[in-house]
Amino acid sequence: MRQRRYPSDTTNAEWVLLEPLLPEPACETSRGGRPEKHPRREIVDAIRYVVDTGCKWRALPADFPPWRTVWGFMARWAAAGIVGQIRDQLVSRIRRGIGKGPRAVATVIDSQSVKAAETVSKATRGYDAGKKINGRKRHLVVDTRGLPLMVMVTPADLHDAAAAKEVLFRLRLMHPEITIVWADSAYAGKLVDWAKRHLNLTIKPVSRPKDASGFVVLPRRWVVERSLAWMMHARRHARDYERLVQHSETLITWAAITLMTRRLARKGATPSWPRKPARADG
Repeated sequence: MRQRRYPSDTTNAEWVLLEPLLPEPACETSRGGRPEKHPRREIVDAIRYVVDTGCKWRALPADFPPWRTVWGFMARWAAAGIVGQIRDQLVSRIRRGIGKGPRAVATVIDSQSVKAAETVSKATRGYDAGKKINGRKRHLVVDTRGLPLMVMVTPADLHDAAAAKEVLFRLRLMHPEITIVWADSAYAGKLVDWAKRHLNLTIKPVSRPKDASGFVVLPRRWVVERSLAWMMHARRHARDYERLVQHSETLITWAAITLMTRRLARKGATPSWPRKPARADG
């Protein structure tokens, strides 16, 4: 194992939380496969390093596994839905730790437009006239404590209400227990009736007070805005560099995973994940 030297590296307490949530190596399954050359912890540390520092994949320090190997694990875990499963498991654990039910029923949604690098194709970027940004838009759904439930990335020129139909549809499939979605005034209007009729979701817009001037903390909405600010602490997300929106969503989720594992490790969480069943021979 490489020596731990970067702030983004997993601590022992974090790795105890993450290791059981990763998929079983192919060589240990009934189908078989080649043993993995590099330890899983080094792969995770390398992904977190890219997210935290914002460096190019090709610029990974030499003490990490080769960048193609790290990128391959990132892409495969993203395609298999592993990263989303890790996020959901950590969210459930934090909610249980604060005396809440493992699954949220009330959520908050908001979007954030960011500039896109030249690596982002014309087909997946757009111009947000309101924010005067040429790039992509991140749509984030969190629970009432700011814990991320899902993220979707679209071109920045797509209006929030139009993107919300896809976001809420995915949210309903992933979390059928959700009943209320708090949002800003951009999600008001016809979307409210559409969500109630087709998804049985109640959208409750929170508008800015008419007599307010300057910055105002709005009920409910400030929670998701704080979560977006937390994601921006990871320098990879100051701008969108990913060619594929799926990889952009994945790296945003990795930033959220890092925040949650650090929170759990700081509170001295002990491993309590269910053990994987032993594989029967033959």
